[in-house]
Amino acid sequence: MQPPPGTRSPLTSLLEDRLRQRRQRRQLRARRIVRVLDSTHLEVAGQRCVNFAANNYLGLTHHPRLIELARSMDDGVGTGAAGLVSGYTDAHASAEANVAQWKSAQAAILLPSGYQANLAAVQTFAALAGADGRTVRFLIDKLAHASLIDAVRSSGLPFRVFPHNHLAKLDRLLRESDKSQLQVVVTESIFSMDGDAADLAGIAQLKRWHPFALLIDEAHACGVYGDGGAGLLAEAGYPDLADVVICTFSKAAGGSGGAVCASQLFCDGLANFGRAYIYSTAVPPLVARMAQTALDIMRDEPWRQHRVRALALDLRRKLKAAGVDVPAGDSPIVPVILGDEKTTAGMADELMSAGIFVTAIRPPTVPPGTSRLRLTLSCDHTDAEIEHLLAHLTPLINRAAIKPGDARDDQQPYQSPVPQ
Repeated sequence: MQPPPGTRSPLTSLLEDRLRQRRQRRQLRARRIVRVLDSTHLEVAGQRCVNFAANNYLGLTHHPRLIELARSMDDGVGTGAAGLVSGYTDAHASAEANVAQWKSAQAAILLPSGYQANLAAVQTFAALAGADGRTVRFLIDKLAHASLIDAVRSSGLPFRVFPHNHLAKLDRLLRESDKSQLQVVVTESIFSMDGDAADLAGIAQLKRWHPFALLIDEAHACGVYGDGGAGLLAEAGYPDLADVVICTFSKAAGGSGGAVCASQLFCDGLANFGRAYIYSTAVPPLVARMAQTALDIMRDEPWRQHRVRALALDLRRKLKAAGVDVPAGDSPIVPVILGDEKTTAGMADELMSAGIFVTAIRPPTVPPGTSRLRLTLSCDHTDAEIEHLLAHLTPLINRAAIKPGDARDDQQPYQSPVPQ
């Protein structure tokens, strides 16, 4: 039934009010139509821009082998059913076997997205609550990806958030926990908004002294780190540290979909308890074959990984030389933290007018006071394009009289709970 003329429905009123609040705070999100030209260029409203906003770290979205694979596929555009019905094909089985080997896991399960992979993994852990009278509690890094936070919250189980990379606090939570309760630590290896790394050595030390399960999302590390792009866990020498590893094929792999990598037992559990997998149509065979081919390209063309990391180091060095404080490391995610929403959005608009596409990241995606320009690099960016970015970005920062810095919580060094 329509409301009387001249009145707003309750739904319309609520939506308009909430969106108005976002608009007033310069936090309103809106989609814009772009035309992707190649791995590092797009067109927005008729203007050609260098794309410094995508997660296409290895430039594989336009790799000839993947494009040719897409053209040659003849097993349909979709599966038409969930994997537990009739949607599981030889393409899925082959890709999962290759992904598992790549991630040093016994098994892997493909899902339509990394978001669903995280959700299904957490749902599997949550299903263990009540078994043999056990309870489950999640301990999650404050800056973990929204998909992990959403999954943990939606589980309905108790959880605690520890300050970002604050392993002393995590140690305390583990020491003081109920020993009959399964503790599940949830974090990322490379964090999506700051581009910094988890303290894997510290987590490994904690795992030697506390009985907890570990879920690590490697979405932004896969392809960029480790032999064959196997991830930061592999490169750091901890391929078996995590009980469950999440990877995605929508970033460095250039396609779509995600995977849960774990023991065969956990994957069997996910197929029974992971509702995000059970009740989702299986990814198209093309997605499975593209994931497998992307892994082959990572092994065959290691120069892509080396190039993007070299670019990241060089960009950080030049930004710091210009007085811009950015996190150390060689992740292709380089945040320039500006603070308030208005300044950040304004700089993104000015960069756009110079043919540079950069996303203004604002609350609620990041904490208040940490709005930023999130620069992301691809191995296909040229040196000249990096210089073009710097030539326009640094004057904007200097003109605004801002000295960007990291506004996150202070981090305390980790000290082992036991004598060395």
